[in-house]
Amino acid sequence: MINPDAKLVQNIFDEKNLQKPTRDGFGTGTVEAGTENPDVFVLCADLSESTRAEWFQKEFPERFIEMGIAEQNMAATAAGFALAGKVPFMASYAAFSPGRNYEQIRTTIALNKQHVVVCGMHAGVSVGPDGATHQMLEDIGLMRMLPGMVVIAPSDAEEARKAVVAAAKVTTPIYIRFGRSPTPLFTTVETPFEIGKALLLWDSENFSEDTSLGNQPHISILTTGSMAYQALAATRALDAEGIKSLVLSVPTIKPLDTKAILSAAKRTGKVITIEEHNVLGGFGSAVAEFLSETYPVQITRLGTQDVFGQSGTPEELLEHYGLSAARIADAVRKIVQ
Repeated sequence: MINPDAKLVQNIFDEKNLQKPTRDGFGTGTVEAGTENPDVFVLCADLSESTRAEWFQKEFPERFIEMGIAEQNMAATAAGFALAGKVPFMASYAAFSPGRNYEQIRTTIALNKQHVVVCGMHAGVSVGPDGATHQMLEDIGLMRMLPGMVVIAPSDAEEARKAVVAAAKVTTPIYIRFGRSPTPLFTTVETPFEIGKALLLWDSENFSEDTSLGNQPHISILTTGSMAYQALAATRALDAEGIKSLVLSVPTIKPLDTKAILSAAKRTGKVITIEEHNVLGGFGSAVAEFLSETYPVQITRLGTQDVFGQSGTPEELLEHYGLSAARIADAVRKIVQ
């Protein structure tokens, strides 16, 4: 499978492809950013191992701040570091940051327009057995409502690394969402990443194995975060059945790449959004809000349907909530047929 934009995406169905959690991209990205910029600091709330903050700690112990289980203090301290000209990354589980310290993020970081990178780990149902208390499904909605806050959900560990490095170089408050479970690594070092830009991963019209006429896509599949892999796997099955599609990965949820989304909507007239998040207030809502005002089309939003998560394996939970490749394919068939 080739990326129509850059031709720099690996064949995702190669069994030799590595699988890494996107939180690994946080670890490698902060080390890279810290090497480039001595003003980069990492703050953590007693979860340095599972957030991968310990990777930065080992390289730059003098620039690592262990805050303990005090997420509210961590947000206020990070704002102070930014005011002093530093570039702070603050890491915890998304259920606790922004879940527990939302008011401090809102008041000390967003309201004051401080360049703090809030990093929410273990987001989504793929946290698995940790259950509903730790499966943060509301963070995208919370953070994208904050004025001036950039919101990013990388699709794999390599893109997560790039997002972290890019976040260190801007001047706005940023929220980056990371997952716990390993997912296929399908982008490469050369695959472009730019905050605010979407990436076309698949287009049946140009890259279908079926070279006959009639490959114009029937539907636009818009994804964010690790759902990109599930969408591409679904597309492979659908294409074999004659259901053509395009897959647009949208790692930056705010600001949206409105040009790419509008182009996709105009090409097919049908849009399906996929996110490991509540459909209320999340990525699908952002897309629906934009298209309803500019180019109204049929939109279906896949995600958790106004419910909390539950315990189970990541695979079981993705299947249960309609986010596995098979369930995505079923949803597309219903829309198209």
